[in-house]
Amino acid sequence: MQLTLSTRRALIAGAAAALLFTGAGGAVAAPAGPAAAAPSPAVPAAARAHSPYAALRPLAALSAERLATGDLVAAAKWGTGSPIDDPAREQQVLDSVAEQARQLGADPAATVQIFRDQIEANKIVQRGLHRRWDADPSQAPAERPDLGEVRKEINRINTELVRAIAASAPARSAPSCHPLLALAGAGVRHARHLDPLHTVALARSLSSVCGEAG
Repeated sequence: MQLTLSTRRALIAGAAAALLFTGAGGAVAAPAGPAAAAPSPAVPAAARAHSPYAALRPLAALSAERLATGDLVAAAKWGTGSPIDDPAREQQVLDSVAEQARQLGADPAATVQIFRDQIEANKIVQRGLHRRWDADPSQAPAERPDLGEVRKEINRINTELVRAIAASAPARSAPSCHPLLALAGAGVRHARHLDPLHTVALARSLSSVCGEAG
């Protein structure tokens, strides 16, 4: 039976999450600050030196950095009644990254699909944190970040991510993409000490990175 594209992506995301969860016991919440640069010791040196891995690692690292802004967006919206879904803002982001991809000579459709996953992953973080804070208000943030400032940071990361997508086209279409991307994601999870919520979101954010190998 032939799998639909959406089903295939779901299976890929599930497999990636399973690998990313390996060794996740005792992980703590994802920080909003910069990630440590060192790769996971579990990632073989040969894989780290492999050029497709080197092209894919920034995608995983920037995705995790973008996910960290989800904590800030969640805090900015907490208690305000503002919905997590923001179709107008989401379309603005997709239109912007599509145009940036065109300017770089990259595939706008592939870029937009990857960013759809990024947006959904960010909402996974926001919803998860709001559920956590609803259940235990003592964990809720004491201060509300300026959403406008947070979005400036998201825009910066978006631009870097578009460039990383454009630069990684050969690696993303290679047969080795899925295992190397999983290794890159595991390294980022280890470096950032991601908790289960952010680990699942990271896997979701990367689910369309690897294109169809020819």
